[in-house]
Amino acid sequence: MDEKETYCIKVNLPGGVVSAGDLYELLLIAENAGSQSIRIGNRQQLFFCIDASQLEDLEMDMLRAEISYEIDEDEFPNIISSYVTDAIFNTESWMKEGVYKDIFDLFNFKPRLKVNLVDQHQTFVPFFSGNFNFITSTVSNYWHLYIRFPKTTDIYCWPSLVYSDDIPVLSRITEKTIMDHKALFYDRQKINHQKFHNLVIAQQALVTQPITEALKLPEFQLPYYEGFNRYANNKHWLGIYRRNELFPLEFMKDICTICLKNRIGQVYTTPWKSLLIKGISESNRKDWGIILNKYRINVRHASNELNWQLENLNSESLELKRQLVREFEEYDLRTHRLCFAIKMQPKTGLTGAIIIKKKEPGVFDILHTRDFNPNSKDDVIYKEKVPITNLGQCLIELCNYFYGILINDNIVLSVTEKEAEEKPGKEAPPVYQCKNCFSIYDQTYGDAVNNVAPGVDFESLANYSCPICESSKSSFNRIEKSFNPNPLN
Repeated sequence: MDEKETYCIKVNLPGGVVSAGDLYELLLIAENAGSQSIRIGNRQQLFFCIDASQLEDLEMDMLRAEISYEIDEDEFPNIISSYVTDAIFNTESWMKEGVYKDIFDLFNFKPRLKVNLVDQHQTFVPFFSGNFNFITSTVSNYWHLYIRFPKTTDIYCWPSLVYSDDIPVLSRITEKTIMDHKALFYDRQKINHQKFHNLVIAQQALVTQPITEALKLPEFQLPYYEGFNRYANNKHWLGIYRRNELFPLEFMKDICTICLKNRIGQVYTTPWKSLLIKGISESNRKDWGIILNKYRINVRHASNELNWQLENLNSESLELKRQLVREFEEYDLRTHRLCFAIKMQPKTGLTGAIIIKKKEPGVFDILHTRDFNPNSKDDVIYKEKVPITNLGQCLIELCNYFYGILINDNIVLSVTEKEAEEKPGKEAPPVYQCKNCFSIYDQTYGDAVNNVAPGVDFESLANYSCPICESSKSSFNRIEKSFNPNPLN
């Protein structure tokens, strides 16, 4: 190991939450190993880099502190959750702090596949970026489960609701089933969902409820997650974003010190690689202002700089983001309700309404999710093989297109510019939505998974099944849409 110059240390924070005391101890270990800053990952984990000569001492310190970590590896992805949103970005759910903690405590193993625990009433934490995506239902303490099989886009909707206490054991069993049967369920073009379900339920009796109401994806809104913000009981929360993704250790140590002084027990990390502190009283707000001033921390970045998902520790994607943000700023581009993902590697699991995917050096494909909702499970190709020099202009055109398309019942429905020009005010072809997984069939695009060409009317399809959950054609409900020549009025 000592042949390398530096090592990257990864520490998982289950659910994106850590006590201020535990974080301070970790910061001291990183500092003693010669690190000067930490990074937050898009699965709410922490990273820091050390010189190879410090590795042995760091390993001893981590052992004494009983901190689990990985070196230049990500064999055990962090469990991510929407815990950070509780009480500030959503208040209407039955999902509260105690439920999150109880579930975390029941995980007696380290998952090798990605687990997401997400409240359906928020859109700050992505819904389907994990392999096991648990999403709250309308029934208290019960969850929808969507399984995305590893290295595939195949998503299986578990046919019953899952009880909160069963989430850890079901995660362990489903992971073991997949890993023990890789030839069937890992990096496969076609997955036999029924066989998978039978293998899982044969191993453990679970507490379940029937699905009586399908999951409804909320309209995507990315809240402004920086600065001081007031919420319940006259408290404030503070969001901190770093343009270069680096949080200085000295600054972080002072953050922990103020938390401990003011009896703020927890610090939160977010999938947007930012830091969040809740429970700041009005009387103590001055202390936080002093620290921000001391380290010259800016908490008023433009919204179109905050709405990006990037791969971890990837300088190429960070530099591309900076270039594109500069172009957006110069154009004064509106990006409200949009977020962007830059994928330099295939199958990264990043989500975005608009996706910039590296095709080859200096060349990118541009895609967007159906309806421009980053929690949608379908991608639509916008432009292929775009040179990096033209990327900004193409993205500006796509953003402008987004604001020019129809908005109906708070759902953005994708139509082509040509159709909008040719048929203003006329009735548009309907779309059809699966009542079980909310996948949409739109004849504008057809269905590549089922080899249905664009332009084919849904009613003319025989023996059609949902490409996501394999529900029959009868499970689809018709949704009307109409063209509006002035969609923003």
